[in-house]
Amino acid sequence: MNVLRHDLQRLAALAEQSAPPAGPWRPGFHLAPPVGFLNDPNGLCYFRGEYHVFYQYAPSAPEGRGVRFWGHYKSRDLLTWEQCPVMLCPDEPFDLHGAYSGSALCGEDGLYLYYTGNVKYEEGDYVHTGRESNTVLAYSPDGARLAWKRLLMRNKDYPAGLTLHVRDPKVWEQDGRYYMVQGARTQEDRGEVLVFESTDKFHWTHINTLRTEEPFGYMWECPDLFALDGQRVLIACPQGVERRGPGFENQYACGYFPVSGDFRGSCTLGEFVPLDYGFDFYAPQTFTGGKRRLLIGWLGMPDADYTNPTAAQGWQHCLTVPRELRWEDGRLWMRPARELEALRGEAQETSFSGRCEMELPLMSELLISCEGNLKLNLSGAELRAEGETLTLTLREGGHGRTSRTAPAGNLRSLRILADTSALEIFVNDGEAVLSTRWYPEGPGRTLALKGEGRIAAYELRPYRVTQTASATR
Repeated sequence: MNVLRHDLQRLAALAEQSAPPAGPWRPGFHLAPPVGFLNDPNGLCYFRGEYHVFYQYAPSAPEGRGVRFWGHYKSRDLLTWEQCPVMLCPDEPFDLHGAYSGSALCGEDGLYLYYTGNVKYEEGDYVHTGRESNTVLAYSPDGARLAWKRLLMRNKDYPAGLTLHVRDPKVWEQDGRYYMVQGARTQEDRGEVLVFESTDKFHWTHINTLRTEEPFGYMWECPDLFALDGQRVLIACPQGVERRGPGFENQYACGYFPVSGDFRGSCTLGEFVPLDYGFDFYAPQTFTGGKRRLLIGWLGMPDADYTNPTAAQGWQHCLTVPRELRWEDGRLWMRPARELEALRGEAQETSFSGRCEMELPLMSELLISCEGNLKLNLSGAELRAEGETLTLTLREGGHGRTSRTAPAGNLRSLRILADTSALEIFVNDGEAVLSTRWYPEGPGRTLALKGEGRIAAYELRPYRVTQTASATR
């Protein structure tokens, strides 16, 4: 085994052992780092009967300044999770400042992990000079231990006319070949997605570039290209898009383009549609689990001007719950994975006309059907539906978060997953979603409703999380 890798895994395990006791905002049914900093979900896959969730992880730096590893959880049912030892460490010259984002390809012989190896020099602007963005392949025969790594491409191997910002490989198999998309930033500060092809997983040829007719941001991060219900979709996170209304109110955008034509040749990108309208949603990745396509995103936002108080407790950020995707009526719809219904406990159910108030536990799921306008206040998180707009305002516990808006059309229903410090709000069965971190005080939650409709409020039990024995050695 690589000696440096062993030492880095040991240091990560020691950091996890020294983690402080769980505080009041530790999420119950959202995956969070045991200690330190979490961001992009990586390598999401269903491999040999288990769901694997890797994630960007800086175990010794809750503020996010440390080099990145790949943290690792796995599960057979999306409800009981095992915290595994870190899978990828920055232990080679081509990834020495971080094993950055990437994806997994499931093979009969093992798991192939493609990622960006980050290298930074002491001097440079880190756009045109001073860094390397290397495409790396790591192989695991069993999804638990790493056998080897191989450098596949350096910046000189990418198409001409690009900056040093090329990253986040997403790989899949199709028609007997392998395909990869990577996000890129051109010398003219224009975002695009590169398409590569391979016959053997190791040697890659650039075959196409996907971009909009007019420039749309300076960099497209975390691309994901897939087919769903007869429609091909490109997810991306464009940086540098004007902040101009619902879905474009955050520091960076995150959404999808419908794709017409063959992505390997002549194709066009349709209008960009935001995936989530809340404060905290970025770098989503999809994967197939059985006959469905699931998505998990980062419940965070890079370079945001709001904060998370848990950093002072030694950890920061979490992931969304797994979401099932479908393509219907010309758009993507998202709903929580059906397995999460098994977390439900007792329910309070009532009809309301006018004002309704409830006391809720720390973790709950709210199913609300309504007619006309609606006002809701959940321990300082206020939702106001008026006309065709839904506004989320954090009156308390926002830590710099103010308000976000989403199109609601004719509001018919809300499904709200309320964890100790995370909210995921699904509008009209997933037509729109708003996600946010939120930090109310106190041992329980209060709910006030004003409008007409019916509510079922379920208490939710937390995930059961165990720890691989070797993770504590």
